[in-house]
Amino acid sequence: MGEQHAVKFPQEVLDEYAALGIDLPALFSAGDLGERMDIRILEASAERVVGTMPVKGNTQPYGLLHGGASAVLAETLGSVGAMMHGGINKVAVGVDLNCTHHRGVRSGTVTGVATPVHRGRSTTTFDVVISDEEGRRVCSARLTCLLRDAGPAAEA
Repeated sequence: MGEQHAVKFPQEVLDEYAALGIDLPALFSAGDLGERMDIRILEASAERVVGTMPVKGNTQPYGLLHGGASAVLAETLGSVGAMMHGGINKVAVGVDLNCTHHRGVRSGTVTGVATPVHRGRSTTTFDVVISDEEGRRVCSARLTCLLRDAGPAAEA
């Protein structure tokens, strides 16, 4: 946990942040909770966000992947997609998350793929499919984020 890994960003996004003096890959992470859960973002754009999470360390008492862990992965990926859509002048805030858990997983790594359903000026909605290492669907989730203006007022 905690080691650096490369996130694949679209070049135009990297250029937009670089023009402001921001090294996006150096600043990018899945957040404190995502780091504790060892979530790795592999690819990030407004059209598709891909990330992985180990099952080990993210289980419930029966030894299965915790449904809340799947929810954290889904919200992380959908929020990243919303952030990429909103750009540097917006902050993405999750306002609705629903998850359906289809099968249990006891080991290995799960992979989540978030794709947009709606990308508007003030809200975004992403579908997130979480699959096991055999490509079987573990969880289907949908996240809606509010896009707020960035800046001091957004922090309140």
